Amino acid sequence: MTDSSPRRVALVTGSSRGLGRAMALRLAHDGFDVAVHYGRNQTEAERVAAEISALGVRAEVFGADLSTPANAGRLVDDVIARLGRLDVLVNNAGLTRDNLAIRIKDEDWDAVIATNLSSAFIACRAAIKHMMRARAGRIINIASVVGLMGNPGQANYVASKAGLIGLSKALAKEYGSRGITVNAVAPGFISSDMTDQLSPQVRQGYLDSIPLGRLGAPEDVAALVAFLASDAAGYITGQVIGVDGGLYPH
Repeated sequence: MTDSSPRRVALVTGSSRGLGRAMALRLAHDGFDVAVHYGRNQTEAERVAAEISALGVRAEVFGADLSTPANAGRLVDDVIARLGRLDVLVNNAGLTRDNLAIRIKDEDWDAVIATNLSSAFIACRAAIKHMMRARAGRIINIASVVGLMGNPGQANYVASKAGLIGLSKALAKEYGSRGITVNAVAPGFISSDMTDQLSPQVRQGYLDSIPLGRLGAPEDVAALVAFLASDAAGYITGQVIGVDGGLYPH
């Protein structure tokens, strides 16, 4: 890309905090203009956008409630309308409503599947229509190690992440001939507000299960996402890549 070329554009859903924030900042550091998406907290999203703008690239904030999957398609269309293009889609937004399977309410199953899987599919569909015309694009779906290994008390979340992995593999086969790569990233136990609240005993139990002996950092995941978004990853598609410290070898 020459200096006169327009900067590439990345949309990271759920990028007002946590993993999404780290990915958005890393992509901005690598020269992408970034669409920062939030579901509820506009103030946090605007703070992330300000951090991105300080890096010398463009940041725009977009709000969309992805518990209604149709909003995902409108979000992608809005990003393209405002920023002129979409080169990288990172489906990161998600939620959990954990419980044992026999206690999961229908509405909690539906909400997790709608947000984590259905919205990601609809965002992919909208992005692919644009990427096909450009004959280039990167889609990176943020799954989870539990989508591969399972986890008690998370049947709805595990099903949504396993579905996201299958979706990634199918789309990679359908659209590789159009220059679009689709990959899934499967984070393990990553430091977050939630893990900070764990008891020392529970935290140690997690650490004992991880060969590298530490929780991951959001930046560990962001580094892989940035690589998959780069020109260097042009021959990688249909893959599920773990960032889990060796917790679940692939």
